[in-house]
Amino acid sequence: MDVIVWSVVALSLKVALVATVASLPLALVVAVVLSRLRFPGHALLNVAVHLPLILPPVVTGYFLLVLFGRRGPIGALLADIGIVFAFNWTGAALAAAVMAFPLMVRSIRLAVDAVDVRVEAASRNLGAGPAATFAFVTLPLIAPGILAGMVVAFAKALGEFGATITFVSNIPGETRTLPLAIYTELQVPGGEERALVLVAISVGISVVALLGSEILATRTARWVGGQ
Repeated sequence: MDVIVWSVVALSLKVALVATVASLPLALVVAVVLSRLRFPGHALLNVAVHLPLILPPVVTGYFLLVLFGRRGPIGALLADIGIVFAFNWTGAALAAAVMAFPLMVRSIRLAVDAVDVRVEAASRNLGAGPAATFAFVTLPLIAPGILAGMVVAFAKALGEFGATITFVSNIPGETRTLPLAIYTELQVPGGEERALVLVAISVGISVVALLGSEILATRTARWVGGQ
């Protein structure tokens, strides 16, 4: 039982971490675009980003299966170069990333909205280009928002269930993350105790992540403020 539990925990942490790190660059770009730019497709992009929050997770998982399955338009092309998502742990990470993406974008966008554009304008007036201004002025100012978004996304990815089970099924040792393992144990007579252990581990990981985020955000805010 100990081996099974810790293999599930290790897989869940890997899936959540990969989902969070892999989606961060795109989330940062999308958040800045939504915050600072206005263009004809702005509202449509905003809807597309937040759609996974509104749709039932099973529907999102179905769309992923259609698009990234072995016979899907994207999945078939990726399979030719050896990248497979369906019924693989990488698919679990993709499903978790898609479900967590809107939360990360929202957190970063709020941080970007809070940045005083006059500070960025002053940097450009002093000779810094747009890239340098973003790297050395904007990015440090929104760092707490980025950390908060990563933690929220990690927690969401860790608890993702509906899209994952629809897209990659519930395969022991391959796609069975903590939520799926808890669900599996609750379907087995006498599995309540094992499910309780998994629930306790899941809660513990989430609490540690939140506490760590609070500490990092506080230290980052002090660093940005020069304290």
